[in-house]
Amino acid sequence: MTAIKHALQRDIFTPNDERLLSIVNVCKAGKKKKNCFLCATVTTERPVQVNVVKVKKSDKGDFYKRQTAWALRDLAVVDAKDANKENPEFDLHFEKVYKWVASSTAEKNAFISCIWKLNQRYLRKKIEFVNVSSQLLEESVPSGENQSVAGGDEESLDEYQELNAREEQDIEIMMDGCEYAVSNAEAFAEKLSRELQVLDGANIQSIMASEKQVNILMQLLDEALKEVDEIEHKLSSYEEMLQSVKEQMDHISQSNDLIQLSNTNNMKLLEEIEFLVNYLDLSKGHIKALTDGDLSSSKGIEACTNAAEALLQCMNIALRPGHDKLHAVQQQQQQFKDLREQFARRLANHLNNVFVQQFTQTLTLYYRRASYHSVSGHDQSSTLAQHSVELTLPKHLPFHRDLLRYAKLMEWLKNTDCEKYEGLNKNYVDYISRLYEREIKEFFEVAKIKMTGTSKEGKKFATLPRKESAVKQDLESLHGSSGKLTGSTSSLNKLSVQGSGNRRSQSSSLLDMGNMSASDLDVADRTKFDKIFEQVLSELEPLCLAEQDFISKFFKLQQSPALPGSVVADSDDVDGAHLSRPHNLLGDKHSISSEKEEAGIIRSMMIKVFRCIEPELNNLISLGDKIDSFNSLYMLVKMSHHVWTAENVDPASFLSTTLGNVLVTVKRNFDKCIWNQVKQMEEVKISKKSKVGILPFVSGFEEFAELAESIFRIAERRGDLDKAYTKLIRAVYNNVEKVANESQKTPRDVVMMENFHHIFSTLSRLKIACLETERREAKHKYTEHLQSYVIYSLGQPLEKLNHFFEGIEARVAQGIREEEVSYQLAFNKQELRKVIKEYPGKEVKKGLDNLYKKVDKHLCEEENLLQVMWHSMQDEFIRQYKHFEGLIARCYPGSGIIMEFTIQDILEYFSSIAQSH
Repeated sequence: MTAIKHALQRDIFTPNDERLLSIVNVCKAGKKKKNCFLCATVTTERPVQVNVVKVKKSDKGDFYKRQTAWALRDLAVVDAKDANKENPEFDLHFEKVYKWVASSTAEKNAFISCIWKLNQRYLRKKIEFVNVSSQLLEESVPSGENQSVAGGDEESLDEYQELNAREEQDIEIMMDGCEYAVSNAEAFAEKLSRELQVLDGANIQSIMASEKQVNILMQLLDEALKEVDEIEHKLSSYEEMLQSVKEQMDHISQSNDLIQLSNTNNMKLLEEIEFLVNYLDLSKGHIKALTDGDLSSSKGIEACTNAAEALLQCMNIALRPGHDKLHAVQQQQQQFKDLREQFARRLANHLNNVFVQQFTQTLTLYYRRASYHSVSGHDQSSTLAQHSVELTLPKHLPFHRDLLRYAKLMEWLKNTDCEKYEGLNKNYVDYISRLYEREIKEFFEVAKIKMTGTSKEGKKFATLPRKESAVKQDLESLHGSSGKLTGSTSSLNKLSVQGSGNRRSQSSSLLDMGNMSASDLDVADRTKFDKIFEQVLSELEPLCLAEQDFISKFFKLQQSPALPGSVVADSDDVDGAHLSRPHNLLGDKHSISSEKEEAGIIRSMMIKVFRCIEPELNNLISLGDKIDSFNSLYMLVKMSHHVWTAENVDPASFLSTTLGNVLVTVKRNFDKCIWNQVKQMEEVKISKKSKVGILPFVSGFEEFAELAESIFRIAERRGDLDKAYTKLIRAVYNNVEKVANESQKTPRDVVMMENFHHIFSTLSRLKIACLETERREAKHKYTEHLQSYVIYSLGQPLEKLNHFFEGIEARVAQGIREEEVSYQLAFNKQELRKVIKEYPGKEVKKGLDNLYKKVDKHLCEEENLLQVMWHSMQDEFIRQYKHFEGLIARCYPGSGIIMEFTIQDILEYFSSIAQSH
């Protein structure tokens, strides 16, 4: 077994860094006796892993191979079957129960004992050992003799080393000398025991021979102990001397600690004083700037700004615990509060005066102009046109530039005194909204005059400027409120009521003008309207953006890319558009910290500042729609472009939202224009005494499509136009068919053919992608009705001949053979010759000439389809001629009957008739 164990260690476990500790030769119970080995192994690397490995001899040779391995930690029960009697059977309970029969009970017990030791040492797991002798398990208990055995086994487990080559060679030599060692282990063991006793006796004799040397060594050790005692005595005396020195050093150390504590306290006190002096001290220059600084000059504004920031820094400093209880600190904080309130009041009054001064200057300018017009007797509407020839809005950049010098002070005021900040905010909106309202209304009045011209009728569209007394009233109300932070807006309300009343009283005179058809107006008028409308939007856009940017910078409000709940109306979804309303201006004073709320504040201010823009734009749009309903196309393209531009800049801005709202109105006007076109188609009436020709709404669709394509050529979006095209073309198709059915003078096929040919030509020329299906449909209808009219018309010149051959075809269809038709009484050869004689060449030409004249009466001149129609009739006539000849040849074979005119004659008839007319 030892040789086998050695071979297994070398061949199987050493390559896997494992040590073989125990081995048992087993076979499975109840089956063929196929022997194998169960091995208990541990790994040589940490952490140690303990395994039970099944090793089996290979069928192909004499070497062993590793078959199965179980981790010892998975072993639950070891069942030895019988603790009192020798029984080689035992069970190992892993994931399932494995039943084994050992080659001997001793091997089984040794293997179970090894598993017990490995479990106790490495796993500390209580594996249940059933039917195992207590004596076998006691070998691992650390007491007495068993302890030394267990310890020896454990040491052998730890100190086991693989035999080197020399040791293997010695063992082999020894085993060669004892060949019976393998077959008789007990005899071999007795021999080794006898040799070991001989060696032990030799060692004892050697020790007894060296007794003299041991005595000498003991004497030297005694002398060494005496020397050690002397050294210890000296060390004790040195220790007593050092003890006194230690006491003195302890006293000095205590004194140094007190000095260090005093120095630390002084440093901390100095640090606190320096902190209060450095952070709670405001220089005299800053105090003078806050109390008496010049807020008009740039230098004074800079000094006041620095002083205000220094004051804010002093007031916002985080005091350390206990500082607020110091009387000096309390006095300093109270001084800071007084300075803050005094400077905030002075700053608010100054900025309010700046607002009032700017508005006063503007109103004074209007007052002077109004006085000049009153004295000189000039017409006010013509003066407006002369004053704003370029149709531009006044720029407020100088005013913004002057106020932006106070931006940092406004930020300081926002952080220190929210009440005064809100008061300035309200006053600025109040004053600037009056100024913008006057300028924007005058700007729109000039635009209306330019749109309608300077004629007597056109002047009705313009609202006259306010009278001199109204301007004076504004000046008086403004000066009366200039000393207050909250100005009166009563005069502003009067102004808006007066202006809107004038427009309401004059807009009704445009109803007659709005009923004019688009074809009565010159293209130049539409182009002029387009340029004016574009100029209006181009002037409003930078004005709103500049004012919004100024409000953001001056009042220190953050602009957010998008606000929750704010939706810009999409022109494709007018009915579903939801336009959010802004929050109340400023609202709670503690809500300014949020960027979204600040963006809402900006929009609220912009809505109040430019409250007249949306109604004025709607009025201008209404005017343009009344002048020419097709102007809605121009306005839709321009407004969509500006909305798209504004959304790219800031989709939640006032400009984007306002233009989005106005775009909804424009889209509704455009839809109304399309609806009116459809309604006019449905209401069209044709004359019963004249031929129809090209219907008016067909020509109208052509004009609309040409105009729309020229307008939408560079548009960013065509969705609205494509939808309108679909509605219009469907209405055109339906009403063309309706009129064709009702026509009495002109045949239905002619009405359908001419109008669908015109539609097909228009769509082919304009190449409208969304109407490609309708274009093919128009071509199909045109071709279908052309063929139908040709077939219907050609049945008349040779009426009897057509009826005769139709009868032949009817007999053939009933089942009569073609060669038997000639035996029918009504269709014999004599009847055929009789019918053919009625249509000699001269008579056929006369009938075709009459047909040409009739077709000429049916067709209209503008579409120029006569030659096309005549050529189609020629082809159809020749086709019928060949068909008749074929019937004669099949039904009257060998009769020699032929027509009295040939195909060449037909070609000459058609050519001469066309040339003669």
